[in-house]
Amino acid sequence: MSTAIVTGQPVPGSSLEGDLRELGFDVRLAPDAADARAALAAVPGDQRVAVVDAGFVGHVHALRLGLTDPRFAASAVPGAVTAQPTARQALNRAVTENGIAPDAVAKSLEAAGTAVHRPVLGELVAAVPHDPQARNEARQRVAAVDDEAIRLRTAVKARDGFFTTYCVSPYSRYIARWCARRGLTPNQVTTASLLTALIAAGCAATGTRPGFVAAGLLLLFSFVLDCTDGQLARYSLQYSTLGAWLDATFDRAKEYAYYAGLALGAANASGGGDDVWALALGAMVLQTCRHVVDFSFNEANHDASANTSPTAALSDKLDSVGWTVWVRRMIVLPIGERWALIAIFTALTTPRITFYVLLVGCALAACYTTAGRVLRSLTRKARRTDRAAEALAELADSGPLAQAVARVGKGAAAPVVAALGGAAVVAVSAFTGFGTGWPVLAAAVYCVTSGLAVARPLKGSLDWLVPPIFRASEYLTILVLAARADVNGALPAAFGLVAAVAYHHYDTVYRIRGDAGAPPHWLVRAIGGHEGRTLVVTAVAALLTPAHFTVALTALAVLVALVVLAESIRFWVSAGAPAVHDEGEPA
Repeated sequence: MSTAIVTGQPVPGSSLEGDLRELGFDVRLAPDAADARAALAAVPGDQRVAVVDAGFVGHVHALRLGLTDPRFAASAVPGAVTAQPTARQALNRAVTENGIAPDAVAKSLEAAGTAVHRPVLGELVAAVPHDPQARNEARQRVAAVDDEAIRLRTAVKARDGFFTTYCVSPYSRYIARWCARRGLTPNQVTTASLLTALIAAGCAATGTRPGFVAAGLLLLFSFVLDCTDGQLARYSLQYSTLGAWLDATFDRAKEYAYYAGLALGAANASGGGDDVWALALGAMVLQTCRHVVDFSFNEANHDASANTSPTAALSDKLDSVGWTVWVRRMIVLPIGERWALIAIFTALTTPRITFYVLLVGCALAACYTTAGRVLRSLTRKARRTDRAAEALAELADSGPLAQAVARVGKGAAAPVVAALGGAAVVAVSAFTGFGTGWPVLAAAVYCVTSGLAVARPLKGSLDWLVPPIFRASEYLTILVLAARADVNGALPAAFGLVAAVAYHHYDTVYRIRGDAGAPPHWLVRAIGGHEGRTLVVTAVAALLTPAHFTVALTALAVLVALVVLAESIRFWVSAGAPAVHDEGEPA
């Protein structure tokens, strides 16, 4: 429930009361200051309250942007100010000290230290004219601008991939409006997108050509819905904590479930089937590591000072040449292009060819983006903050073993040390016999190097590479050992384990992006940290037969999934979780 207190004398012919009721406000008129204070005091403290000048002239969407966005404790547009329960006391003080004029109240809030969000209105009108002529001119400006057209246009992200921009958004925005007018929520659309992708994975698992064609079409439709949920959230300003969790994690669940469906379809295909689980797991590993590169680089640099470089300047210059923008966005193979590629090759070829094309495309994209970021890091003289170092340490996901080493060890060249340890455990696992103790010894060395890599704050120019190196080391070790086991079920079990661990890592990323901090330390300790899990997997491979190793991987996957999902769900549905809506992956 929300209440709008309209202050001052009503203006004949004004539609303000009707506009506020359309936005869901209970309207109370307050002709003078005493009435306004009494009305404000009568509003329960757990409700949003808005103070609006009776002389306000503007678009309904300007009021919507200024008064209904749930992400901000206080916000304002000319002639109107609002506060959620967390900012109610500050609003009451501002009204008591500065009167009932909304603009003065907003300035008083800011002066007292309350952050007031002021949305960019662009062509939208929001004003409080002080004479009949100015009022008439303001009304003419309102009539000259179609706020519904602006609302539809701004429902689409300003920056998106080529496929999404030209092949989906031109019509998905209208689907979003259709959903809004029927009372559907972004969370419902997000869930529908997940269900559609899971059905697509089921169709792919049939191993038949009609099943593959249906899977490709359904995957594309799932992506349309995936675009629609964010557009619906922006169109109707429906942002929620649960929506943040759903939107942030379901994209990964959809894509990786589809990989599993393709692998099952290859095995079920006529003519004896084909085992492509290693390719499916490799695709998941590569895509997850790409994301960690993006997240780590952004966290390391978004608040760094002196954060410029010749490489960045060249990139900005290329942005002024229109066609290069789209080429560079397509090269990184963002989610729209990637899903379109997967859908087309699923429908027309085989799962093996689909995975080959996907792996080559993602590998080239990874080389392009990582090389560019390394160049930027080497050529800039950025000074990274303590917050950035803390975020990288949280993304590292170091467990008790690495932390123990870090407490007694001396810092070294973090990326080099991390890469040496990771390369050692992956290579030894790949080139020694399954069931030997050598991978265990290499994993023990990896625990030591992992601790040395995080023994000092990660503020070096290339220290943002440490988390993705850790991800690649752990995931590839699991993949290699499962492949070396060479028994049915080992690679699917490894796929499940990596999926569970990757979920934990994505959950960590989105908590940090929501300024809510990393998952609690007990969770990282409970699941061992990256180095602890690597040591356990190598030890299990050395001690058990291949068949029992498969059972152990499956049990470990279930255990990790249950623990991280329980904590993640508890956090994201709690009142303390950040009210954000994911704007999509960077690559």
